[in-house]
Amino acid sequence: MALKQHLLDTGFSNSLADASLFIRSSGRHITYVLVYVDDIIVTGSDSATVAAVLCAFAYRFSIKDPVDLHYFLGIEVTRSKRGMHLMQRITDLLHKKNMLEAKPVSTPLPTTPKLTLASGFPLQDASQYRSVVGSLQYLSFTRPDISYAVNRLSHFMHQPTHEHWQAAKRVLRYLAGTPTHSIYLHASSPLSLHCFSTSLVNLQGFSGADWAGDTDEYVSTNGYVIYMGHNPISWSSKKQNGVARSSTEAEYRAVANTSAEFRWLCSLYSELKVDIPAPPVIYCANVGATYLCANPVFHSRMKHIALDYHFFRNQSQSNKLRVSHVSTHDQLADTFTKSLRVSAGVFQDWRR
Repeated sequence: MALKQHLLDTGFSNSLADASLFIRSSGRHITYVLVYVDDIIVTGSDSATVAAVLCAFAYRFSIKDPVDLHYFLGIEVTRSKRGMHLMQRITDLLHKKNMLEAKPVSTPLPTTPKLTLASGFPLQDASQYRSVVGSLQYLSFTRPDISYAVNRLSHFMHQPTHEHWQAAKRVLRYLAGTPTHSIYLHASSPLSLHCFSTSLVNLQGFSGADWAGDTDEYVSTNGYVIYMGHNPISWSSKKQNGVARSSTEAEYRAVANTSAEFRWLCSLYSELKVDIPAPPVIYCANVGATYLCANPVFHSRMKHIALDYHFFRNQSQSNKLRVSHVSTHDQLADTFTKSLRVSAGVFQDWRR
């Protein structure tokens, strides 16, 4: 609270989209302060203004000498003129579980058989399983490729079995074979085809759903990955609420959940003083869901869907976002809804 009050007193405003973010705009210069407990990132468009903010911190609080960003909340940051590399070390986790020399595998989870609540016999001590899955949840901050696997393994935290533990160790084997996979954010990423200003961005997202993929409850899994230019900035793999009666309904719900993330990102960019010149695009591989997004007349078999899933239709009609069809071959969100082999092209987008 003392830190927050200090920032407010020195001209910063607290972001409505993210309570840990503080923004100060003065003329052509803008400064950002991101706070997580006692770890603080200060950056901005003018180095002299940033230095003044740091001096004010030092005068009011006892702080360590400021250094360039290279490590934050377990994420290693390597910067260059070409961009920023975000990486989390997995050596400690693999060493702790005696998996450093494990034989690598090509996918985090096998395509068959699917894990269920009744798979295998219960573990006598579930603490090790829960510890590994908790570590994997944190690791997925820079490893989108394991998001689906982590989501599946998290469903069995209350009563994991021997097969669940074997699946968790498979993810560790996958990580052992891909220790350098991470996120690379390009400084020169293409932003808009019609404008070359650095304050303009082009948002696009891929949305998908694995219809009735959970054989225990027959619910579908949402998956999306959102890009700013070529840079992935948000991704998710999560079970839907309730059972979808068709693949079109499952994909439609997935698009609705993705559009909610888009609206939050648009609000955040607005506070960051970043203009979005064109409506964000959501790419969906389901033709029926794509048509349903654009057609204001509800199909009789869709009228049972909860109203909150229709809110993004107004966003589309008011030109705040756009839903576009994409072929299944090019649907990146499938990585977040199924146990698929991640293509080299997808990783090239994530890493390069």
